[in-house]
Amino acid sequence: MGSNKMEGSSAPTIRRDPYEVLCVSRDSSDQEIKTAYRKLALKYHPDKNVSNPEAAELFKEVAYSYSILSDPEKRRHYDNAGFEAIDAEGMDMEIDLSNLGTVNTMFAALFSKLGVPIKTTISANVLEEALNGTVTVRPLPIGTSVSGKVEKQCAHFFGVTINDQQAEAGIVVRVTSTAQSKFKLLYFEQDTNGGYGLALQEDSEKTGKVTSAGMYFLHFQVYRMDSTLNAIAIAKDPESAFFKRLEGLQPCEVSELKAGTHIFAVYGDNFFKTATYTIEALCAKSYEDNSQKLKDIEAQILSKRKELREFEIEYRKALARFQEATNRYSQEKQSVDELLKQRDAIHSSFTVTKTLCTSSVSGNNLSNGSSSKVPGEDSKGESPAEDGSSDGKDKSAKKKWFNLNLKGSDKKAV
Repeated sequence: MGSNKMEGSSAPTIRRDPYEVLCVSRDSSDQEIKTAYRKLALKYHPDKNVSNPEAAELFKEVAYSYSILSDPEKRRHYDNAGFEAIDAEGMDMEIDLSNLGTVNTMFAALFSKLGVPIKTTISANVLEEALNGTVTVRPLPIGTSVSGKVEKQCAHFFGVTINDQQAEAGIVVRVTSTAQSKFKLLYFEQDTNGGYGLALQEDSEKTGKVTSAGMYFLHFQVYRMDSTLNAIAIAKDPESAFFKRLEGLQPCEVSELKAGTHIFAVYGDNFFKTATYTIEALCAKSYEDNSQKLKDIEAQILSKRKELREFEIEYRKALARFQEATNRYSQEKQSVDELLKQRDAIHSSFTVTKTLCTSSVSGNNLSNGSSSKVPGEDSKGESPAEDGSSDGKDKSAKKKWFNLNLKGSDKKAV
């Protein structure tokens, strides 16, 4: 539960002081800033100024200014250092589905399916009808539930009437959708003119097999989780996303309700289809144990968020040391491998085989006249002519033997 930014836009080309744009002073309260924004947003909304481009630019400027002043941290940054601090933090934006057109709505739906955080605004027509008090309000008694279907960019309004005892015990209003529809749970405060001004809004979140949203008025500080901040943190730095998981925890502006009738609404936030929902109003008197458990667990979460912020600093220092050690490990490993390689090469140089290979490449005879052959083998390799002559003698002897004339007729002739 909490006060999300109802409208939003990218930064205008020429930026004026947000306080000047919204016509409020620097010490204005959150409620005064919110009231000023509502009036200007409705005045310059594109739905009411179709043929007036100047109004559209003023609407962007009003939305941008409110996106700064409605966020306590961004407001503090701006007060301290101006727009430079805001630019350093980065700005998220919201879109009005009723003013997108079919093609752009299809792209927005696709990006949403892919997990891209897309904030949507509430239609100006719905806000204006509520402000004028022309909406139909159906009763929602405490301890009951109502189911229904609401068209996209439309709202169903409900009146929850509580007595003093119920107000003192605390009230819970929850909406669920088994069809996993996207919707917004809205809370309106009654204005002096009889209409209803938007005070709080809670976007539905998927929890298990359903989508749900709730507002808890239990007389102690309750927190809401802005999952968009987590998604943006993941997109910026996936490695540090874990440390940002609890940064989306934001305090709710309203923690209790007084006796009387209070106006809630379910706003259809699907891109194309109707939203199916069930809304129920409960008195916390029957859930005292759960209320205490919620108070305790949120205190633990806040403490854990503080611990994570401190641990992140330690983790990043340790990560830097680990990276340094990893780099040194690689360098030392390479150095050791190179030293062992050089050692092996020196070992390999102590060998006769290497000399023989060298002499065979350079020639059979060495330049200094020496030979690497074993002594006693010289006579075998030298004087190939002599070897040839001895072979010649053997051959001539054989030849004489074959030429012997053994015929007697030859002797007679002699």
